[in-house]
Amino acid sequence: MDYIMPLIPESIQSMPLHMDFAGQKKAEKTFQLIILLFGAVGFVWGYVCQQFSQTMYILLAGVLLSCILTLPPWPMYRKNPLPWQKARPETGTGDSVANSASTGQNQQKSKKKK
Repeated sequence: MDYIMPLIPESIQSMPLHMDFAGQKKAEKTFQLIILLFGAVGFVWGYVCQQFSQTMYILLAGVLLSCILTLPPWPMYRKNPLPWQKARPETGTGDSVANSASTGQNQQKSKKKK
C-alpha cells in the first residue's frame, strides 16, 4: 500500500476520513429513512404496475442514493468532534511506567491498611 500513496494527489490524501459519533447516528437515521421511503414507494408502484422488477429498481435507486449520502464522511457528519487528550511525553521505557504504576498501587494499599 505504501507504493500507491505517492501516486495519489495531495488534495485527496489530505481529505479527512473520519466521522464523529453524532454524525454516525445522523448517517444511520438518514440511511434507514431513505431505504424505508424508497421501499414503500417501490412496493406501491410495483403493485400498481404489477411488476416486481419495478419495486426492485426503485429500491436499488434508494440504496444507491443512501450510499452516496451516508458513506462518505461529508462535513455535515463531522460537526461534533471529540476533544481528545494531548499525548503525554515519554519519560523513558514502558517498563518504568509500569513499575511506577505498580508502586503507586502498593502505596495506596498500604495507606488503606493503616
